[in-house]
Amino acid sequence: MIEKIAHDGLILAIIIRSDFKKKGIEFFTPKHFSQQLGYMCRPKGYVVEPHSHRVVERKVSLTQEVLFVKSGKIRIELFDAQQTFIEECIIAAGDTILLATGGHGLEMLEESELIEIKQGPYVNDDDKVRFTSVIENNEHKSPI
Repeated sequence: MIEKIAHDGLILAIIIRSDFKKKGIEFFTPKHFSQQLGYMCRPKGYVVEPHSHRVVERKVSLTQEVLFVKSGKIRIELFDAQQTFIEECIIAAGDTILLATGGHGLEMLEESELIEIKQGPYVNDDDKVRFTSVIENNEHKSPI
């Protein structure tokens, strides 16, 4: 299953659940996103021709993250650009989420292993604006 979480016409997150299956290839992100998220299911013997990618200068003004959950369970709180809490979601082993816009916070509900993919280079404190979590305020906390 694919879930798109949006607010005020902006995609905050896209979740690809572990049970999603479809033959062929499908991309879930708009072409203008700086991070492209797709799924591919090809039969045995299918060949992708050898290729390389040209050097193309791109301007990235917003970091977008992809998290793949190897194991565990994570509660993610999603915020809009004004740091207003919008909603929460739970992702678990095998799920993938693209955190596209707005803010986010994570709480590990179980010991969890994640693979994180985002654009670089990382610019330390200039890369993030930190704010208070609804977890810390105990607001909107899931009973899970």
